[in-house]
Amino acid sequence: MQVPGSFEYERATGVDDAIALLDRLGDEARLVAGGHSLLPMMKLRLANPEYLIDINDLEGELGYITTERSRVRIGAMTRHRRLLESDELAAAFPLFRDAEKVIADPVVRNRGTIGGSLCQADPAEDLTTVCGVLGATCVVQGPGGRREIPMSEFLVGPYETALAHNEMLIEIVIPVHGHSSSAYAKVERRTGDWAVTAAGAAVTVEGGEIARAAVGLTAVDPDPSGLSDIADYLTGRPPSEEAFAQAGRMAAQVCSPVRDARGTVDYKRHLASELTIRTLRTAVDRVLRSDVEHEPTGEEA
Repeated sequence: MQVPGSFEYERATGVDDAIALLDRLGDEARLVAGGHSLLPMMKLRLANPEYLIDINDLEGELGYITTERSRVRIGAMTRHRRLLESDELAAAFPLFRDAEKVIADPVVRNRGTIGGSLCQADPAEDLTTVCGVLGATCVVQGPGGRREIPMSEFLVGPYETALAHNEMLIEIVIPVHGHSSSAYAKVERRTGDWAVTAAGAAVTVEGGEIARAAVGLTAVDPDPSGLSDIADYLTGRPPSEEAFAQAGRMAAQVCSPVRDARGTVDYKRHLASELTIRTLRTAVDRVLRSDVEHEPTGEEA
């Protein structure tokens, strides 16, 4: 039987109370919401916090999706199920729904939160790739107030974030771009499993060319500068199967997967290539379809 070590339990009543508890209890305290990542690690003694601070009562304060003209704001306590079911979020960023459909199972999606997913900083976590591709900013709060951390800087290593011990993630802010869309695709051994490999893409298409692009890979240790090279290659080119294929070849080269029970290195590189191609193709198709749907009719013109 797997049993976690002993710990003290506190229940926060609000954001300020949670931060005060983090500040008082020190770096051996951990926040818990859904607990689907932290508690299994505690049972395996991979994590041994002295204090758990339950923040489930903060859902009313931090469980929201707010769509604005130039950005979408998502509270850190927003549950996976709400991310999956939000039509407004899916309209702005379809890859959220793509990803949420393949994250774990209904039990996990009913309790797990976006903030917990990002703060766990698991290299195989789907939403870290989603938020990275979309250029999200993480808003964190501590005793000294709030600060903003780009998603590219929020994760500093496996299971490690840029958060200080007395700070908590409050909100994720994602910019909205016109003539844009996105997609996410994942290969897993069985439904709800961690990714063997997954890819996300976001594109902006203007004047028949890709004006902006971003590609992300999950569970294969991609080189950030290599992903930037893929974006640079795509920018300014007409969307085409040739361009997507080259982006796929580049994706296979910029990742550093390891051989394990989920597959060989070559297999994972192949998936990185194929999934990059698929997500770019789907994202561009979504842009073009959306533009056609929003074209003015003769009476409106």
